[in-house]
Amino acid sequence: MYGTSNSRLTPNARTLRKNMTKEERKLWYNFLCTLPCKVHRQYVIGTYIVDFYCATANLVIELDGAQHYEDSAKQYDSERDAFLRANGITVLRYSNLELNYNFKGVCEDIWNHLPDSITS
Repeated sequence: MYGTSNSRLTPNARTLRKNMTKEERKLWYNFLCTLPCKVHRQYVIGTYIVDFYCATANLVIELDGAQHYEDSAKQYDSERDAFLRANGITVLRYSNLELNYNFKGVCEDIWNHLPDSITS
């Protein structure tokens, strides 16, 4: 489905898990780790590392800091999102600002993207 996973990314993903941003920590510890399904942090899919991945829902959750709004990063994110969507994965993106000022709304949106079999 995702092609060959890039095992060279695994050490980097492990480092990113240990050094989550404050927004990633907030979303993880205050919401994602409490979900009734397994969510992976800094997960390798193909040649990419995603912030959060729920295989049960085929869902990727990305938190975007300021660097994601630079032209080169927007192009990279667009290509990565296209790859993920081509493999049947829904990508949800939230800015760090949105997470900090509308945490409840972000959590509700994520919840609404989970299958009924998980949330009922």
